[in-house]
Amino acid sequence: QVQLFESGGDSVQAGTSLRLACTHSQYKDDRYEDTRHCFGWYRQLSGRQMINKVASIDSEGVLDYDDKVRRRFTISQDSAKTTLYLQMSDLEPEDTGIYYCASSRYCTWNFHLMDYRGRGTQVTISS
Repeated sequence: QVQLFESGGDSVQAGTSLRLACTHSQYKDDRYEDTRHCFGWYRQLSGRQMINKVASIDSEGVLDYDDKVRRRFTISQDSAKTTLYLQMSDLEPEDTGIYYCASSRYCTWNFHLMDYRGRGTQVTISS
């Protein structure tokens, strides 16, 4: 069981930056002998139902981004691998939504297919 807690959501002006954090317990899956895993940030944009991946980092350090945020967002982890970050810059009103942290053996684009999921943090960008 992996517990995840998001923080850092806020209401800010367009063009500014925000950093989200997700503190989490160590990933463990007794079904496998190896420790392969992936952590990702997902978001449900305002007025939308789908919750899709924004960025992810796996246990080998491979990063992946949604093309919409590739040049503005950066995913990272602390050295102790207990906190996942999402540095967001040049924020746009279209980035408004609930941001979630999730973990699984592999990161899928669909939040609901991830094994472990946080409760989210609200990000609101005003023009």
